[in-house]
Amino acid sequence: MRHISVASAPGKTILFGEHSVVYDEPAIAGAVNKRATVSIRRSNNNYSTLKSNDLGFEVKMDTRRGTYTLVRGKPGIIRYILNAMGKFHDHSNIDMSLSLNLPIGSGLGSSAAVTVATIAALHHFHGVEFNKETLAHEAHGVEEDVQGIASPLDTLISTYGGLIYLSREKRIVRFDSHLDAPFVVGFTNKYGNTAKMVKNVKTLKETYPELVDPIISTMGKIANEARVAIIKNDVERIAELMNLNQGLLDSLGVNTYELSRMIYTARDNGALASKITGSGGGGSIISLCSEETIDEVAEAINVEDKTIKVKFSKDGVLVNRRAPPLP
Repeated sequence: MRHISVASAPGKTILFGEHSVVYDEPAIAGAVNKRATVSIRRSNNNYSTLKSNDLGFEVKMDTRRGTYTLVRGKPGIIRYILNAMGKFHDHSNIDMSLSLNLPIGSGLGSSAAVTVATIAALHHFHGVEFNKETLAHEAHGVEEDVQGIASPLDTLISTYGGLIYLSREKRIVRFDSHLDAPFVVGFTNKYGNTAKMVKNVKTLKETYPELVDPIISTMGKIANEARVAIIKNDVERIAELMNLNQGLLDSLGVNTYELSRMIYTARDNGALASKITGSGGGGSIISLCSEETIDEVAEAINVEDKTIKVKFSKDGVLVNRRAPPLP
């Protein structure tokens, strides 16, 4: 057992393929340069603690029972940590801290980032050897336990990092090239309900198959076109495809007034492209910007909503520098 262990993992964003990926069309998503960091050290107390200054909470934990006593704040993301500790901790007393520069509930994969970082920190703390494949699988299991159903995509991206293409056969292909363009993610306090949005699109598809099937198929073709554009680093083409994709998402009924307001605010203030990221019905939009326009776009959206500036990141999960690199 080590005296201290630190691990971090990135959030993610979906660039292409929302909803169409449910019907076996390709998608493109990637890790962003905003992360969850979990630190663990042996405790002198007769209980375990978890605190996060970023999220403003502190709790005392009973890791055997999977329960906690609140000291301050509201620990909305603690269920993932307690579940991971129930599986991968020996219940010795520890002090944990969580640093998170990802907004919760914004579609940026904060729960996956926290879960991956927690399990990696626990394994390293206990001297347990592991690799990225097993870590991604274990993290997905935690998300399934907590959520009931969960896509493996978030935990895979958070573990491996980089920009990925998910094929029709659900095969994950990492891009060798790197998309270095800056993005603004805008989000409201109105969270989307992924299960509800997926069900609504399914109902629409079953009601109007001759109309909706071609839309889903075209979204898949856009993702494939975008794959080529990313390989060529053709930012202008990526922008055109993002805006086309947004029109199709709008036709599926997953847009809202708040999302649309952010999309057009971004475009009116210099964004090259702007579209929903995630399931819609609330949540987030992603805007492709230039270095010259990113501040103006963010400031304009911030008048009524909130933003975070991101870039895609090659880095996945990271553990203490003293630890050997993960295979």
